[in-house]
Amino acid sequence: MALHPLAAQFPVVAGAYERGRPEYAPAVAGCIAAELAIPPGAPVLDLAAGTGKLTRALLGIGLDVTAIEPQASLRDILAASVGPERVREGLAEAIPLPDGSVSAVTVADAFHWFDATAALGEIRRVLRAGGGLAVLSTVPDWSGASWAHEVGTLMAALRPDHPHYDGPPWQDAVQAAGGWTAPREIRVTTSQPAYAERIVDYVASVSWIAALSEDDRAETLAQIGAIIDAGETPAELPIHVRIGLTSLA
Repeated sequence: MALHPLAAQFPVVAGAYERGRPEYAPAVAGCIAAELAIPPGAPVLDLAAGTGKLTRALLGIGLDVTAIEPQASLRDILAASVGPERVREGLAEAIPLPDGSVSAVTVADAFHWFDATAALGEIRRVLRAGGGLAVLSTVPDWSGASWAHEVGTLMAALRPDHPHYDGPPWQDAVQAAGGWTAPREIRVTTSQPAYAERIVDYVASVSWIAALSEDDRAETLAQIGAIIDAGETPAELPIHVRIGLTSLA
């Protein structure tokens, strides 16, 4: 199955993705483990793992994580940070793991790229009885920065039709599939250091910015960098993580 055209742009900006995307605090991984009753050392699948942001957090609380990522440049960074023995190439719609092999599946900022029906079928297949699914959505909060409105408006003006914003929520797919507990959501807020280069890298890692031509992308990032440099940025900015949860019924 082909990747969504916007998702297929991430390899162009793999380095910026690793530098700019927020890290997941131990509290996020701990919340997933507690809510899905994942015991220490249990096997967990981090699906569409990217460069390993969530993978590393899950490993940090003692889970036995396998990370699956379809795109080679992201997978290379992932393997360098967590070890190649933990990394597999694969898609959500065709997971290269045996039936009933994991206690939980996590998906961070990626479920909207999936064929939800096919992916949920595969997730169900690899989960053990009673296993759970965590669907994360990460939202940097720039409201404390003087440039937040201007940068946000510029980015929104460039955004094409996008499944995260314009498609159905993941909860609809879970409820339509049947056989899952009622979806619920928990929010965890942490903060991370904020500085112009990191913000620009984050913007560069956004799919529709990555999809611009090289010249247009460079011009857009230079414009955003100039706006940020001319404004005021707090030393830290909040990161809101929405953790959607459901389990096999």
